[in-house]
Amino acid sequence: MKDAGENITQIDQSRKLSDAIRDVKNAFADRDDVVVEMREAHRMRLDLLAAELAPVFGDVPADMDSFDFAVSSGLQPRLWIDAISHVAMGRDRRTYRFLKDTRIGRVVLAESTEMKVVADQVTRYVAERVVERQRMMEGGIEQAVAGLKRALVAEAEPPLHVPARSNGWSAFFSGLGLIAAGALVGLAISLVLFWDRIVAMKISF
Repeated sequence: MKDAGENITQIDQSRKLSDAIRDVKNAFADRDDVVVEMREAHRMRLDLLAAELAPVFGDVPADMDSFDFAVSSGLQPRLWIDAISHVAMGRDRRTYRFLKDTRIGRVVLAESTEMKVVADQVTRYVAERVVERQRMMEGGIEQAVAGLKRALVAEAEPPLHVPARSNGWSAFFSGLGLIAAGALVGLAISLVLFWDRIVAMKISF
């Protein structure tokens, strides 16, 4: 009789454990269904936002590859704008949150249940990035031109160091060269001014 009672007790305990395991599995399944449902709902709303922003994404210069513009998968889908900014859904599945990672932490650029509000903020963010890139490129060109000008001026300027004693003959020939150059310039100007008369004289001859 004692052995039979112990067997019954063991059977009851095993049944209770199996019931508990079944209940836990059902709870996990229900939770997984909720997670999947939330993920699908989040992704659907982010896909709608991406479709709303498609014309903006299409206007970005083709050579500007710093943007992502893609909805990522995972437990929490995100619409990535670039490497440091994205749009995610709030816990209520209705609030769009436009976030940006900075050196001091993550900041919220826009948060609203209305898609248009967040879409406008994303559009402005993209425009700011495009303008910043254009200004940086223009600044680089201006600096290059300024450096070239400085180099040309440095080559044209005489050396700062002048010997204490200069050769008299060198000074004489330098002056003579300047006079000759001036004479040639004057002759060229005279030819230009009186070219018509010279041609007329040749014709008359």
